[in-house]
Amino acid sequence: DRDTDKKRIEELLEENMVLEIAQKQSMNESAHLGWELEQLSKSTDLADSKKSFVFELNECASSRILKLEKDNQSLQNTIQELRDASLTSRESSLKFVELEKENQQLSKKIEKLQNQIEKEKQSSQDLETLSEELIKEKEQLQVVMETLKADKDRQIKDLKQENDHL
Repeated sequence: DRDTDKKRIEELLEENMVLEIAQKQSMNESAHLGWELEQLSKSTDLADSKKSFVFELNECASSRILKLEKDNQSLQNTIQELRDASLTSRESSLKFVELEKENQQLSKKIEKLQNQIEKEKQSSQDLETLSEELIKEKEQLQVVMETLKADKDRQIKDLKQENDHL
């Protein structure tokens, strides 16, 4: 869009320059024709008819100049609008770049947080596994303890019997 706007601005500037040149040429032609008519009016007795002809030529040239000036103003307005649109486009592009950078930063933060969550999940799973292992080990130790207690009770009983027997 910016390239298209730039090309359009360049085309309008060229067209504006062509119109300005045409306007100057028209003014020069008008002035020259006016001068020629004045010279003719001085040299002949038909001064009144020539003056009206010069007046008509000047009016025609003036109307053409006015038309060229209007076209020129219109082109300048279009150029200004395109410049404004180009500036707006640049500002939008800059805002987009800033938002894109912010988006990348937020994406990095999200990725870090996701990694942290994964680590926490893994740590939680590790603790859960460890807890299950400890519970199993506790149960095994309780079984061993009950077995040892039963053995101790039996040994005490055997020793009492042996002691009674002695």
